[in-house]
Amino acid sequence: MEGLNEKPKAGRKDHAVPAETIERIVQLAMSPPPAGRSRWTTRLLGREVGVTSGCVSDVLRRHELKPHLTRTYKVSRDPNFVAKVQDVVGLYLNPPDNAVVLSVDEKTSIQALERTQLPLPLRSGRARRHTHDYKRHGVVDLYAALEIATGRVTHKLTESHTAADFLSFLRKVARAYPEQELHVILDNSSSHGTAEITAWLAENPRVHFHYTPTSASWLNQVEGFFGILGKQSLSETDFRSKKALREHISAYMRDWNKHPTPFAWTKPANAIIKSHRRMLDRITTAVH
Repeated sequence: MEGLNEKPKAGRKDHAVPAETIERIVQLAMSPPPAGRSRWTTRLLGREVGVTSGCVSDVLRRHELKPHLTRTYKVSRDPNFVAKVQDVVGLYLNPPDNAVVLSVDEKTSIQALERTQLPLPLRSGRARRHTHDYKRHGVVDLYAALEIATGRVTHKLTESHTAADFLSFLRKVARAYPEQELHVILDNSSSHGTAEITAWLAENPRVHFHYTPTSASWLNQVEGFFGILGKQSLSETDFRSKKALREHISAYMRDWNKHPTPFAWTKPANAIIKSHRRMLDRITTAVH
């Protein structure tokens, strides 16, 4: 019976990896790749360490490392980041009495695309299909003002996005709310601070601008509405002309305003500011 203990065991051997090898795989996966490579692969790591790619996959999975995935980020460098965040989030969480808070932005260059062949409709067991190529019929710009309390949207479609277009939209918004005080949250686009806009604000003291920090469009709630618009209305839709695109967007807006959905902001300003400071520290001390 003792002799049985000395016989080689059956089964895989590549999963029995020393702790030193596991640590080396983890460290390599989190380090810059070799020259000429954009990232580490399981086969490349396996060749470097001397184990199989399957073994490397197991190690990476256990340590929740995914070298094949990347995400983009942008950290605001606005020197007035704290004050602007406190101002905007304060409007979301504690809006002033007897006033309307509006989140305003423009979605530019919405393309009127027509597929070169008719799409094939949804079938049991088959997804909708469409060709990858298309014809361009021009672009349309969309201005939108999302009412924070109700989710109702005031919009305007234009052929461009100049300061004159933005001023025309502001006048439309002011007509939609003829008596209330308006607090408008918007970004730092050059068209939002021209002399004409400044003069109009002086003539309309009930309208107040609140700017988001630079590189912080995520703080503007209308961006969430634009995301919904893109998924529910614009993606995979054929438009044979700019007129068809305009009519399509207007139809969506009418339906949205019949059943508007407000967005509930929950994150306090202090939490955002602390997270922003941690991110600044990371990108300052990160090893590349």
